[in-house]
Amino acid sequence: MDKSALAQLCQQVEKVAQTAGAFLLQESGKVSQDQIEEKGLNSLVSYVDRTAEEMIVDGLQKLLPEASFLTEEETVDQSATAAARWIIDPLDGTTNFLFGLPCYSVSIALEQEGELVLGVVYEPNRKECFSAWHKGGAYLNGKAIQVRQNESLPKALLATGFPYYDYSRMENYLALFRHLAQNTTGIRRWGSAAIDLAFTACGRFDGFYEYSLNAWDVAAGIVLVREAGGMVTDFAGKEESLQNGEIVAGSSALHAKLLGAVQDHMLS
Repeated sequence: MDKSALAQLCQQVEKVAQTAGAFLLQESGKVSQDQIEEKGLNSLVSYVDRTAEEMIVDGLQKLLPEASFLTEEETVDQSATAAARWIIDPLDGTTNFLFGLPCYSVSIALEQEGELVLGVVYEPNRKECFSAWHKGGAYLNGKAIQVRQNESLPKALLATGFPYYDYSRMENYLALFRHLAQNTTGIRRWGSAAIDLAFTACGRFDGFYEYSLNAWDVAAGIVLVREAGGMVTDFAGKEESLQNGEIVAGSSALHAKLLGAVQDHMLS
């Protein structure tokens, strides 16, 4: 798919994400306690996640019928393989949503032949639609965005998250948190990795790091950061975040310094 076709497809995906986001807003505050399920330790889900995913899958199937899917809620067959694959989180920030915190998003990415080529993150509370496609740049509501050109870690505002169930590396991770808290402008924990990456892409955050993530949490955000001029790797400095759930993102200059701090604590 060439750049022009990707640009046109991205506009259509934005509409799919915005429709799902409108549904999330419509259902905000309406989910009762008995409608919440626990998929695993600290992993919550409701009819909202599943219905939003069904809406997204239906919309994307009309745009690219031949594509396969990787989705968080598994409302569609995950076993099919194709050259093109959609990677979807219908509600990134489910816990925020269920507790009435206005920070959650719809995340949709397209992978072709194993390469991420399109990403859309829609934050319905602020009606902010972040989008990007391969070699096409990154945008917020149609306006071009780029990562913040800050080379100083002490002047950086970072974002992070904490694992919900994999606590095997927490001692090192908390030591890293302490180091960065003492050696940066500050650290924020937003509760949606997709938003953390989108905010890094548009320069609100200088960088983002986390582990124990899923592909659907970060796929669209990875496209955003890269197309906004930034870098995204795992803790080893490789482009394998989708495979191992580790992520370090930021501008080219800051990425190296943030990665160095991460490696000092997490790979030692």
